Parts: sequence; structure tokens; C-alpha cells
Amino acid sequence: MPTLGADMEQGTLTEWLVRPGDHVTKGDPVAVIETAKSDIEVECFESGVITELLAEPGDVLPVGSPLAQITAEAEAGAVPPAADEKAASGLVSPKSPAAPATAKPTPPMEPVTSPLVRHLAHDKHIDLATVHGTGRGGRVTRSDVERAASPPVRVRATPMARRVAVELNVDLAAVQGTGDAGAVCVADVRGWAAAHPQPASPDGRSEAGNVPQTAAAAPHRTTNGPAAEVRDHHRESTRSAIAALMARSQREIPHYYLSRTIDLTRAMAWMNTHNRDRPVSQRLLPACLLLKAAARAAREVPETNGHWTDGRFRPAGTVRLGVAIALRGGGLVAPVLRDADEDALPQLMARLKDLVNRVRTGRLKSSETGDPSITVTSIGDRGADAVYGVIYPPQVALVGFGTVQERPCAVDGLLGIRPTVVATLAGDHRASDGATGARYLATVERLLQQPEEL
Repeated sequence: MPTLGADMEQGTLTEWLVRPGDHVTKGDPVAVIETAKSDIEVECFESGVITELLAEPGDVLPVGSPLAQITAEAEAGAVPPAADEKAASGLVSPKSPAAPATAKPTPPMEPVTSPLVRHLAHDKHIDLATVHGTGRGGRVTRSDVERAASPPVRVRATPMARRVAVELNVDLAAVQGTGDAGAVCVADVRGWAAAHPQPASPDGRSEAGNVPQTAAAAPHRTTNGPAAEVRDHHRESTRSAIAALMARSQREIPHYYLSRTIDLTRAMAWMNTHNRDRPVSQRLLPACLLLKAAARAAREVPETNGHWTDGRFRPAGTVRLGVAIALRGGGLVAPVLRDADEDALPQLMARLKDLVNRVRTGRLKSSETGDPSITVTSIGDRGADAVYGVIYPPQVALVGFGTVQERPCAVDGLLGIRPTVVATLAGDHRASDGATGARYLATVERLLQQPEEL
């Protein structure tokens, strides 16, 4: 169980994306973990073969608990020579001559299992020698045989859609997905449930989650029922996690705040020229320029890029930019854009769009939840002039951007109307002073005056 955030102590395994015997490579998603804030796809740390699953869906496990066992490809496929096996067992001496070439090979050992499982395998015409056992010591279990008889078909769906489908008794295989790559979304599940009402039991209640039949037939028109309870529970756990982390921040971190109004005339003019001949899907947004400037400034002012741990500041070797993203159901998460200071603006824009989309559809990856070295928050699209954030421990700085809007601005002794943004910095006074924070904001402004170099 990896650490999927600085405040995470445990997580719930909600779904396995692999089975024993599957070949995986480093970076492949292998499981879905539910944290207090969101559902996250955990990526494999190593390449090899899944030999055993050590946890079941629904298990609540502390960080560091083993989830699965992976064997290297070479080890999984290696078959030791018979002579070596005999030598290891003491039946022959390592110096004894090799067995004659005409010697018969040792018959394969019968898989360890119970008579009941052997009978089930016989009824289903399953060769136990081909079944990978997931029980203790490689023992073949009843579920192993049933899985071999009818291997499950993986339906692409968001974790939230899977939970709602369980609550509404909906078979995901029957639902047509409208999400990315045909993924089934929550709206697809509710729409299918509305079009296929469950038969009512004699007491007038539906079999779909034991809610009144009218509610099961039109789940999208009611706020009651199991689906709403799932949403409420997730919202409450998200708020609790945010409350604990922010209370810790205010309790432990001595904040100082700075702000600077930045003229974006050059940046906006350059962006408009860049977007002029490009399709809408490839155009840049002001947020992209602001994020790039924040990341570059963090590289140039390393005192703001790192963590306060064990009583001292530890600078980060790279810029891991956390981006605060509001969730549709309430709350926020701050996944990581790694090496954002090195990306070209079009590449950074594409990564940002993809990240926001996956956060809000419950498909965040574990590699995107590692501790950011500095976080940026912007609620400009909500109409706020400025935002003064709370630092995410153990980070030592948080950058805020308000809405980009036209304001009266004095330039070269003349008053004019120019596009501006209010940039703010919340700094940890243990790691830096106001002069360092002011240098950071001045660097952000300088970079935005040279947008072509971003």
C-alpha cells in the first residue's frame, strides 16, 4: 500500500485490475485504492508476474501493507534442472554424473487442493495443472477453478460508477459507456437503471438496492437512496481529511503572506497570437502560462521548493508542481505535474487538461499523488480577485493566482486599463523569510513578461 498523500495513513482496496499469472510492467495500473479524498489507480513498482494477491477488495489496510506478490519474469519462467533438484535434496552428490539422456522425466506434481475442488474441476472440465493457485502455499481454491471456467470480462468504468452499479444492482457489462475510450460513467449507470427498473418485491420495494421502485426507476431525479449515501459518505470523508490536514498546517506552520499585482499585457498578447491559427483543442489558457511561470520560479528560487522534515528544510531535486483541483462533489485534491518547469507550453496544457479530466472522473494514478514540492492554487474562474492559501505540509510554500481581469494600471507615468492578475505566496517562516518570498514573486512577474521564453 503506497503513500498516496502526505496525510494518508490507510486506504481501502476497492478493486483488483490484475489476476494471478498476469504479466505486468513497471507503471501498469494494478489496483484501485479508495482514500479519504478520491479513488486512485495504484501503479506497479516492478515488472514481472503477479503470483499472489494478498488482500481482498474491501480490505482497509495501513500504508506499507503488502498488497500482492510479484515474481521476476526470469524466476517465474525458470525450471531448475532435475539433477540440480536432486542435488539440493541430497539424493545425489553435486559431483555425481548426470542422469542418462534416456531417463524418463519426473511426472509433474499434482496441484495441492481439496477433494471438493477436484470434483468441481472435473465437472467443469478444467485441468488443475493449468490453474494457478492463489491459496496458501499455492493451493488451488474453489474461486481459482470458477475463475478458470469463466474468466471475467473487464468492463472499463470509473470507480464511482462501479460503486453506484453495486448499490443499484446494475450489471456494468450491459451498460453502454459514454466516457473516455467507452468508459462507463455514473450518469451511464443511472441512465440504464432508469430505463430498466428492477421488479418490485411483494412489499412494494425494488430489488435495486432495496429502495422504492419509483426511486430505482429514476435515480437521477432523487437525492435519496444508496447512491446518495455513497456520495455523502465520500464527501464527508473528503472534508474530514481536508480538515485534519489544514488544521495541522495552521497549528504547525508559521505562515507569512505576500502579494503582487502582475501586468499580463505581453503574456496575453503572445498567447492570443499563438492561439490564432490553432484549433480550440490545442489552444493555451492563461492558467497554463501561470503554472509554467510558477514552476520555473520554484527552480530559480529553490528555498521555496522542498519540504520541512525532521526540524529542517530539505530542498527538492526537481520541481514537482502540485495543482489544486476542485472536485465536483466538493473538496479538492492536489495531484502532481512532474517536471512542469521543463515542459513546453503546449505539452503542459495537454497534461493539465488530461489531469483535470481524470481527477474529476476518478482515474487518478498513484504516480500523480506523490508529495509535491510546491503547490499552486487558483480560483480565478470563481471570480475571486486573490487567494491566500494554506500550505500543504510538509511543503514550505503555496502559490495563489486570482482571476485575470482588466484593472486600472499606471505604466510609464500614464494610467491605462490592462489585464492583470494578483499573485500571492504563503511561505513557511521556518524555511524562508519575506525577502525570499518577494524574490519568488518578482521572478514569476519577470517570466510572465517574457512569455516567448516560457
